[in-house]
Amino acid sequence: MTNDAGRHKVLGLGGVFVRARNPEALGAWYREHLGFDVHDFGGCFGAMFNFADGVPDYQLWTAFPTDTKKFGSATQPNMLNLRVADLDGLLAQLRAGGVTVEEKVERSEYGDFGWCLDGEGNRVELWQPPKG
Repeated sequence: MTNDAGRHKVLGLGGVFVRARNPEALGAWYREHLGFDVHDFGGCFGAMFNFADGVPDYQLWTAFPTDTKKFGSATQPNMLNLRVADLDGLLAQLRAGGVTVEEKVERSEYGDFGWCLDGEGNRVELWQPPKG
């Protein structure tokens, strides 16, 4: 596909890839705690990111300064932002499952945001879009 100037452009997000000390265990953590449909090859695709909640399906890519605190640890090179239907319910479920969940929840015109640490200590942002 090309843009108005006839130049080729990216069509959309193809995937999110993370480093893992133990890819199988991390895949199992995402399967158990966040409901990812992780396949034998170690990833998920298709329906995992096709949302049926009536909210337009789009992804956001943002570059942050190297000294950002948003990712948690300064050694974490990226962070997943995952859309959820019920942030408070999921955070409670994660706590009950023994997952480290930050107490802070941000509520703004952009929606509600909460954070947890995955099975390898990476900060994951959970986002409930605003209604309407």
